Amino acid sequence: MQYDHIVVGGGTAGCIVATRLSEDPNRSVLLLEAGPDFPDFDQLPDMLKLGWGTVNLEARAAGSPYNWSFTGRATAEQPEPMPVPRGKVLGGSSAINGQTFIRGAPEDYDTWASWGNEGWGYLECLPYFRKLENDADFHDDFHGTDGPVPVRHHQRETWPPSQEAFFQAATAAGYPFHPDVNNPEATGVSLRAENNIDGVRMSMALSYISSVRHRLNLTIRANVQARRVVLEDGRAVGVEVESGGDTFVVEGSEIILCAGAVASPQLLMLSGLGPADQLQAHGIPVAVDLPGVGQNMRDHPNVSVRYMVKDDVPQDPNGMRALRLRFTAAGSDTPNDMILSPASLNTVVRDDNPAHTVNCGLYLAAGKGELRLESADPHTAPSMDYRYLEEDWDRERLREAVRLCVSFLQHSAYDGIIDEITAPTPADLESDESLDLWLRRNISTSYHISGTCKMGPDDDPMAVVDPQLRVRGVSNLRVADASIMPDVVRANTNVTTMMIAERVSDFIKAGE
Repeated sequence: MQYDHIVVGGGTAGCIVATRLSEDPNRSVLLLEAGPDFPDFDQLPDMLKLGWGTVNLEARAAGSPYNWSFTGRATAEQPEPMPVPRGKVLGGSSAINGQTFIRGAPEDYDTWASWGNEGWGYLECLPYFRKLENDADFHDDFHGTDGPVPVRHHQRETWPPSQEAFFQAATAAGYPFHPDVNNPEATGVSLRAENNIDGVRMSMALSYISSVRHRLNLTIRANVQARRVVLEDGRAVGVEVESGGDTFVVEGSEIILCAGAVASPQLLMLSGLGPADQLQAHGIPVAVDLPGVGQNMRDHPNVSVRYMVKDDVPQDPNGMRALRLRFTAAGSDTPNDMILSPASLNTVVRDDNPAHTVNCGLYLAAGKGELRLESADPHTAPSMDYRYLEEDWDRERLREAVRLCVSFLQHSAYDGIIDEITAPTPADLESDESLDLWLRRNISTSYHISGTCKMGPDDDPMAVVDPQLRVRGVSNLRVADASIMPDVVRANTNVTTMMIAERVSDFIKAGE
């Protein structure tokens, strides 16, 4: 059978694209996912169902059955590889991530448009953000109330003591309170938005796919790994896949790669689409020399300030990350380029450290990394060199964020909460040089890898896809996921990935 559309990757973008394209009963759609599928909610493992605490961290832990367990290099000062979790299950990373539902700054999308990506300005993206959203708390022109993704916020009466203390410290320092984090004017302290209902994460498998499984024109195949896109005479005609020990080709009139910012560039290179020198080094025939594949790797460098709380401080696991503070670094011309995210209990990584954290994130880094093909074997993960903190401007802003965070923790609102600040130490804070060394040793990913198949105009030699997300130099092939972002947005990337998927679905329906 030849399908009209083959969607490779059943993650955030893939679930949405498959759902939207199959709305037309005359289109046949095949959705391929390398991980398992759980069609029955009652069979969904708790680590994929429940929102917070150790169960959530179990799903993203290295070696989890639902995590690709990639690794990357953060800085030269870190001897161990940095974990880079990505979801390996229908729903993809939306099934294991932090469920943070934040769009990005309007200027992010306007910048994309100013770089020659016509049609990607904020006002043109806004209808798609509204289309996918069902916000229970904010009803205005900036929000949707009937989309498939439910959005909730933790109101003040639910905050644990350390969240309340952070709020008091930040507002005492002069930062305003804007409850709606997705309002385009929002800055300062805001309520963290999340796609979670009563402790149950609403992955895109639940939000989009669960209600359309009955469609006769939609075929979902789990435990099927794509090996490469099959090309003939400059056209994509199918996908070579592996399933149950067999390797075979599925044919399609159009292929849409939604495999994420790691696997989509890897698949392109395995298919002969990428930097010629890398392909030739691994014996892969060059179909199209696309030097930008795997380059422009963007992320949000993140470091955690840690503290121990007193034994009698109560904790509510349902509101452990109720707030976040967005602010503009001193001397920055990009508003809200920094984010502080207080976490009552360690909700970011799974380890034995009992400390609470405030995560200090650089949300518009100057530096960028590189993803490279390591083998022609699709089972060998690509290498990822994040190259954090190589830019002076990035180090300067993170130093400011850490010192601001420590000053908050010394506010009187924390007097009955904090036992001691464990990291950074006073010695680490003694000078810019000592703090830089601490940053280099402790910096980590925010799990927001993007930009590795960047979108751009014809005159951008590093652009991999055009503004309709068509891969340059080959027909019938698109990429639609976080990899196409020209630069990472000033927010968690999952909602922007949802918007990208909604947009490309309309492009395809319109024949663009």
